[in-house]
Amino acid sequence: MAPIILRNIYTIVPSEPTWAGCFPLAEWDLVGTITHVPTVYFYNKPSELFQGNVVETLRNSLSRALFHFYPMAGRLKWLPRGRLELDCNAEGVSFMEAESEAKLSDFNDFSPTPEFEKLVPQVNYKHPIETIPLFLAQVTRFKCGGISLGVSISHAVVDGQSAFHFLSEWGRIARGEPLETTPFLDRKILWTGKPLPPFASPPQCERKGFEQPPLLIGETDNVEERKKKTTVEILKLSKTLIEKLRSRVNTSEYADPARGFTRYETVAGHVWRCASKARGHSPEQPTSLGICVDTRSRVQPPLPRGYFGNATINAVARSTSGELISNGLGFAAEKISEAIKSVTNEYVMTGIEYLKNHEDLKTFQDIHALGSTDGPFYGNPNLGLVSWLTLPMYGLDFGWGKEVHMGPCTHDGDGGSLLLPDKNDDGSLILATCLQVAHMEAFKKHLYEDI
Repeated sequence: MAPIILRNIYTIVPSEPTWAGCFPLAEWDLVGTITHVPTVYFYNKPSELFQGNVVETLRNSLSRALFHFYPMAGRLKWLPRGRLELDCNAEGVSFMEAESEAKLSDFNDFSPTPEFEKLVPQVNYKHPIETIPLFLAQVTRFKCGGISLGVSISHAVVDGQSAFHFLSEWGRIARGEPLETTPFLDRKILWTGKPLPPFASPPQCERKGFEQPPLLIGETDNVEERKKKTTVEILKLSKTLIEKLRSRVNTSEYADPARGFTRYETVAGHVWRCASKARGHSPEQPTSLGICVDTRSRVQPPLPRGYFGNATINAVARSTSGELISNGLGFAAEKISEAIKSVTNEYVMTGIEYLKNHEDLKTFQDIHALGSTDGPFYGNPNLGLVSWLTLPMYGLDFGWGKEVHMGPCTHDGDGGSLLLPDKNDDGSLILATCLQVAHMEAFKKHLYEDI
């Protein structure tokens, strides 16, 4: 593909003065992935109805958006014991302008490739964290008149729900519309500053939520597994295939007739089983599935509408490969359902208390670039499957129309997967998954043929 030529780099600051000062982040901000998450949007050539300048429109509206979402314009600072605080110093975000002789058609079906990385600002984590913007954007104009907008957003500051909230309000401002939902910026609502109420049976959050994933039998670490070559595939599961899976799982002996298994529980169970088959595990091999659960409506009282931060926590389903394969899809779906149901208000609050009292949170942080041998590893024999099924991820319009495609653009590590709704809203789902090259073909075979 034709090279991407960087023309300008701007620092965008809030359009008006904002509150300045430091405050510690909530405990759930400080664990899991605290690096940046990249996403890319593609747009056709703006129609003649759009009279503005694309770059100026994006820059000016971003500045106004940062006035409302001013934590995004700040910087992180390390504190002792693996803690971070957010310095709301209005140093701004990075905005890049690029162009290319390539055409949108060169991207074929928009499946992630190494070329995608050139469309999104890259973050060098060797630099001091105090110098790294929390939000970076790059607009690239193509020869055909099409546009891409790549963004990288710090996961230490926001989760997916809050990230898409910010992006959607940026779009509304660019279109000259008022905010739809004002961000709720006070993270103290998730601090446990007072004693917890007595729980009848305190959840074992310390044990369940923060254990390291299991290793391959016979291995003492996962260094060699981390080094193995991986590949990313974007796989479509049609509405018909989803309905077949749900029919099977909801008529199994594990189904709850009053509720039924959700799409996520069903598909995640299928993916987990297929990965275990493809990897050729022995029956006794322990395996876990990392599940990202939004707690906004699970805590008491529920978090305010527009809560801006991290409110997702990791729940873990555990089994062995032999159990998953021999017991059928309903067994796997039930394991996942049980893990999700365990995330109650008590689970969240005792987890916060556990983290608050933990000596060093770096144990639970993934702060390393891809290819590192440090940090949590949800690769072989494990998986991490994040759901974007309920996120407002489509329809980002800055005044020249909605995107023709959006999606993740990172080559994640082994086992990293995303489940997305199909943009056509036809009931199909998209699985973006990364596995070792040695396992991918077998995984795809099982994914489709075992339905």
